[in-house]
Amino acid sequence: MSVFLQCNEAHHVCDKNQYKEASFWEKVKLNIHLAFCSFCRKYSARNMRLTKAIKNSNITTMPADQKEALEQRLQKELANY
Repeated sequence: MSVFLQCNEAHHVCDKNQYKEASFWEKVKLNIHLAFCSFCRKYSARNMRLTKAIKNSNITTMPADQKEALEQRLQKELANY
């Protein structure tokens, strides 16, 4: 088992880490890789900014009853064609 990751593996571990799914050993290997790879450090920083922006957003979704009504209208309109 190697301590060094390829960039594509580092990106995958970075994504897993973003969702708190990375193991301790994966985090260690990722941090070693990030110490040497500026491209992956930038990728990791962008990932963190994206996660923070999504967590801090005030996005609301359409209520289920409105979604259902919209879907029924869409199906009705599609049936006309």
